[in-house]
Amino acid sequence: MTDPDRIPQGVRRRLLWPLRLTRLGMAAERAVRLFWPAWTILFLTIAAFAFGLQDSLPLEVLWPLTVLAALALAGFLLRGLWRFRWPGRDEALARLDASLPGRPLATLADQPAQRDGDAGTQAVWQAHRDRMAARAAAARAVDPDLQLADRDPFALRYLGATALAMALLFGSAWRGAEIAAALTGAPVPAATAATGPQWEGWIEPPLYTGRPTLYLNKVEEAALTIPEGSTIQLRLYGDVSVSESVSDPATPVPVAAGTEAGKPAGTATGMRSFVATRTGALEIGGANGRRLDLTVQPDADPTVTAKAQIGRKADGRMSLPFTAGDDYGVTGGTATITLDLAALDRRYGLTAQPEPRDPLVFDLPLPISGKRTGFSEVLAENASEHPWANLPVVIALEVKDGRNQTGAAEPLHLVLPGRRFFDPVAAAVIETRRDLLWTRQNGARSLQILRAITNRPEGLVRNERAYLMLRVVIDRLEAALKDFTPAARDDLAKALWEVALLIEDGGLSDALQRMQQAQERLSEAMRNGASPEEIQKLMQDLKEATDDYLRKLAENMENSTDEPDRRAEGERQQVTGNQIQQMMDEIQKLMEQGRMAEAQELLDQLARMMENLKVTEGSGGEGMPMPGGKGGQQQSMRNLQDTLKGQQGLSDDTFQQGQQGQDRQGQNPQDPGQGQGQPGPEGQGQAQQGQPQDGQDGQAPNGERQEGSGSTPGQAQDGSGGQGGQPSLAERQQQLRRELDRQREGLPGAGTEAGDAARQSLDDAARAMDEAEQALRDGKTSRAIDRQAEAIQNLREGLKSLGQALAQNQPQQGQPGAGEQSAEGDPDRLVPRDPLGRTAGRTGQLGTDADMLQGQDIYRRARDLLDDIRRRAGERTRPVPELDYLRRLLDRF
Repeated sequence: MTDPDRIPQGVRRRLLWPLRLTRLGMAAERAVRLFWPAWTILFLTIAAFAFGLQDSLPLEVLWPLTVLAALALAGFLLRGLWRFRWPGRDEALARLDASLPGRPLATLADQPAQRDGDAGTQAVWQAHRDRMAARAAAARAVDPDLQLADRDPFALRYLGATALAMALLFGSAWRGAEIAAALTGAPVPAATAATGPQWEGWIEPPLYTGRPTLYLNKVEEAALTIPEGSTIQLRLYGDVSVSESVSDPATPVPVAAGTEAGKPAGTATGMRSFVATRTGALEIGGANGRRLDLTVQPDADPTVTAKAQIGRKADGRMSLPFTAGDDYGVTGGTATITLDLAALDRRYGLTAQPEPRDPLVFDLPLPISGKRTGFSEVLAENASEHPWANLPVVIALEVKDGRNQTGAAEPLHLVLPGRRFFDPVAAAVIETRRDLLWTRQNGARSLQILRAITNRPEGLVRNERAYLMLRVVIDRLEAALKDFTPAARDDLAKALWEVALLIEDGGLSDALQRMQQAQERLSEAMRNGASPEEIQKLMQDLKEATDDYLRKLAENMENSTDEPDRRAEGERQQVTGNQIQQMMDEIQKLMEQGRMAEAQELLDQLARMMENLKVTEGSGGEGMPMPGGKGGQQQSMRNLQDTLKGQQGLSDDTFQQGQQGQDRQGQNPQDPGQGQGQPGPEGQGQAQQGQPQDGQDGQAPNGERQEGSGSTPGQAQDGSGGQGGQPSLAERQQQLRRELDRQREGLPGAGTEAGDAARQSLDDAARAMDEAEQALRDGKTSRAIDRQAEAIQNLREGLKSLGQALAQNQPQQGQPGAGEQSAEGDPDRLVPRDPLGRTAGRTGQLGTDADMLQGQDIYRRARDLLDDIRRRAGERTRPVPELDYLRRLLDRF
């Protein structure tokens, strides 16, 4: 233990206050650790009485709780007093010394072991003491450790402190006078009650109003305006009379538990609350009573109004602007859409009674931030896939507020916006889909329409994938008609929607066909009065398709090694991308101005000009660039193209035979002469042989149609044998497969990646042809059609890979004259003619005169002339003969 008397006097003086504060901190530590349970019980008891616990509990319960709290408080106080010890001076000095580095106080109280040492030892010891004295002089009081987490793991001390703070802020300090009266059951003395307020009151508006609660004891006004539905709460101390005329007389006034019984009418002790529903007065009696005139402000119903006409986006999304408002804010709203049968043109597939369908309901958008008392928003939804799209409907807008009051707008009678399809085939598919969703009774009619669409697909269904998907839908629909469930109907509707999108949006591999399709859709939209958004989208599609087509042309020119031909083509006709863009911009400008006739004429000019440009494309199938090569290579490509055409024709005839066999079975199933269908393993009827009809188109052995062959594509010609000397479908399939086997021998591009891919695709096509032949012989029409479709796809891929192989092989030939075809050898190749039938020379003038311009001047002059012709053709004030001549020039050049 450190002896404080040995510490130098100067150090002790400097340690006087740090030592005192350290002792006080140690005393606080001991007091907190010993007495925290006592003050926690005291704080909780005070808070309970301040909040009126004595009013809510009967005397039999209040007494035991009070005695238990008093005993616990006394016990913890006695325990704390018994254990509490005031910290001594030595204890405080030891704690202070422990907080310093090197314990300098203990060092200053020590003595050297050898007191009679030499002078050197004494000097060292004195230097050490001086250093320790300096450290001791810097001592500071040690902070007390008041943490009680190890003694109070549930933080009960904080609970008591919080309860006391809440009681002081929101309770009543004057309730302490009622404790003795509550324990004895005696009434509160008048003198005691008069020391504080005899009542407290609050007016709490509904939460949705966002208004604050009013404390009536602090309100000085004699008249108040409050929202309808506000809750008035009163806390009464003693005998206080209350009268009010703002609540509904039919609604009983609730009185809190603990209110004294046997009081006169209109008086109570405790809590009272009621809801203000009408204008009236609130009067509180007693010494501190007062009267308040309350004006109840009614809660108005919300309102909603359609702001403008409904709009339609290019993708079919509707946009309906609306305004809504409420005095306290709109909390929600809906747009309910129902079918307007009275305004519907009940024709075709809509003549039948529609199946019941729930209304289409959309939630109205609300502002994310800001007030909702008055706002404008736009309902943007896409109902294109709904059965009511593009049909007359009734739209009812409805909003509600915080009290669940509703407000509705005038019903809107209009056509429900949805995506519009401008391709005729896509529009027909969508209409068939709508009929199926209208009622399942339209199943047979829809099947007939789909069969009609796919009967002669040449030039009608230009997308091979869409055609095959339609064939699958037909099979599924035919099978579903036996037990047409809503789930099957919805699956078919989804498939038809995908087919229509595929036909409308393209997905064609040939850039020229895609560009022509975009032009046709734009023309159709102009004739049908499409919206500006739809026109803009179609113009964008046309621009993209045109750019794609021009890019393929440029790639074809780059892949070609025939320099003389390329130079000749460039000299004959040059059209820049800027010129095409200018024409498109002019078309869009005319349409925006409403000059649809002029826009259509300019669009026709653009179509004719792009048609003339297609001659730069190679002769390869599927839009692939065909560089010039040896005659045998070109012949191989042509032979494969002929085989592809023959397979396509044979696939069409196979499908038509299956259809006609099923039709004859449905018309006269008992007539053996019409061919009874027996269900095969594939679920398809097997058509029997019938008689050929004269004067109809037949099929050549390679699948191409011939005139006057004495049979029709739909004749009863099964897979095993033909009629009237004509080969059967199986025999024609066999001939096509043998022709393909012959063509696979000696194909160019051997050893290259593209060449190997072409051979693999043709091998797969031959295998599919064999399976189709066998299916035809077995009478399995459905399986034969699937295998034929697979063969067609493999032939297309083989042609594409073979074209790539030729393009890669051409630069490796290394012979200047290899594969070249000069313009002189084919004078009409890539040579447009003027309106008089004259061909353009190699250098820009008619005839074959010598060159007049050289280099880039040729192209610059050609562009200038074409721009000038187009400008003059657009001037409607010129004479009609001149305009006709200019138009013919544009058609050619």
